[in-house]
Amino acid sequence: MQKLAPIALFVYNRPDHTRRTISHLQKNVLADESRLYIFCDAAKSEADRAKVDEVRQVAKETTGFKSVKLILRDNNLGLAESIISGVTQLVYEYGKVIVFEDDLLSSPYTLQYFNEALARYQNQKKVMHIGAYMYNLEDKDLPELFFYRAATSWGWATWAHAWDNFEPDIDKLIAQFDPLKILKFSIEGKMNFWKQMQNFKAGKNNSWAIRWYASIFLKGGLTLNPSKSFIQNIGHDGSGVHSNNENIYQVQIARQPVKNFPAEITENHQAYQAIKYFLNNRKGNLVQRGVRFVKQLREKYISKK
Repeated sequence: MQKLAPIALFVYNRPDHTRRTISHLQKNVLADESRLYIFCDAAKSEADRAKVDEVRQVAKETTGFKSVKLILRDNNLGLAESIISGVTQLVYEYGKVIVFEDDLLSSPYTLQYFNEALARYQNQKKVMHIGAYMYNLEDKDLPELFFYRAATSWGWATWAHAWDNFEPDIDKLIAQFDPLKILKFSIEGKMNFWKQMQNFKAGKNNSWAIRWYASIFLKGGLTLNPSKSFIQNIGHDGSGVHSNNENIYQVQIARQPVKNFPAEITENHQAYQAIKYFLNNRKGNLVQRGVRFVKQLREKYISKK
């Protein structure tokens, strides 16, 4: 295998999540051959300082990789700026990068998948993003891997030539959309991607991920994805700055390495339909939505007591 991609891990103030994320990474095939960079953001407020310091101690004690380097921020960058600057730093030093946040549990074969995919498609400019997470899709006859238009942000990888196309300016991105592109971008209205774009412009979110997906989409790029997820997100427990307490996106992590990579670089129609069906039905019927909403309100109330 060619030189392995560095791993960028972005952490902040969740020591328990960070420990679990690192523990799973340590158990990965290729972990001991991989360089790990841990980007530790600084505390946003005095209330966060103790947890931030605890996370930094977890990072300092991390072993099990070819090397571990800590990047300790002096000022709070926030997740978006931290990821954009960290990815930019590593992708231009190594030509490619694997990206994790502090709430992602990986399969033992996640790093292997990333590195094989990065090597296989490095000269295919249309392939701009390697995703490791996938929804719990009902269609069990999908291929192991497939190409799709949208970019998932829960464990991903890319190359310098693709990251060159990242456009952080929301106005420049929005200006390139017309009604048909908006429809395609939002998976025929089944996902709120366009609303995320509008909310970013309005200052209601600070998402790097929606701008990255928009950059890929507008360039006609594709993303590679597994039909069985190599990532479980444990951040939807109400602990994260950008997450709610919900289980819609829980999955079973794949326990086997992938063997068959797609040769044809085109969006898989069967997978697109399966994802569209999931997105359309993920929140259940009105009763199920109501029960979930009440549960979330109750949990928020309890957490504030």
